[in-house]
Amino acid sequence: MTTLIKLEVTRALRNKKFMFFSVIYPPLLYLIIAGGADNQPIPGTQLSMPLYFMVAMAAFGAITAVLLGNSEAIAKERAKGWVRQLRLTALPGRGYVAAKMASAATISLPSILLVMIAAAAVKGVRLEAWQWIAILASTWLGSFAFAALGVAIGYLASGEAVRPIAMLIYFGLAFLGGLWLPLTFLPQWVQNIAEWLPTHAYTALGQAIEVGSAPHVKDIALLIGYLLVFAAAAAWLYRKDTRKA
Repeated sequence: MTTLIKLEVTRALRNKKFMFFSVIYPPLLYLIIAGGADNQPIPGTQLSMPLYFMVAMAAFGAITAVLLGNSEAIAKERAKGWVRQLRLTALPGRGYVAAKMASAATISLPSILLVMIAAAAVKGVRLEAWQWIAILASTWLGSFAFAALGVAIGYLASGEAVRPIAMLIYFGLAFLGGLWLPLTFLPQWVQNIAEWLPTHAYTALGQAIEVGSAPHVKDIALLIGYLLVFAAAAAWLYRKDTRKA
């Protein structure tokens, strides 16, 4: 499994298109969105635009890497017969799924760091040392739930179908979860839905830390629950795909 993780990371680093959209694009987008914003609190929150979107864009970059990257890569590997070849090795199915999640999460780390660096260097975001570390850790660890979702989507669809399905889920979760726009700007019914989505729980971890609080138990529990559901779905779809092969 360690060998597969190294292979996956090396391959991702060589993919210039993937590296741009998952690593370089999120901090650039952060600077575009928060570039001209002041430090006044967003209505209904305790966070300014630079603080709010620092966590939101870090989450966006991580989800791009682990969800879109995983789903499309797996679909292509299935089409080319690479997954079938791996089944002939000693690597167990759970090892393949775990390797995919771990390698994708490894790639997401630079994106999170670059967004945080841009926030501090360009927008003057200042936090305590423990807050920086806690935000980095919570954003990185939380991305594993979406890595599992990416694996599941990769086995749910194949060929040309995987991209539109992944993009629909990706953009839907991003918008409804408050990554593109503070939820206080959206209708109440959208806010009610958002409270139960993994993207909202994901960003809520870092945003709670930004105001000096511990992440809410509800958000942690929701994210862990989604991780278990997505991982179980990925494992089931992998076994189903194995039986077909």
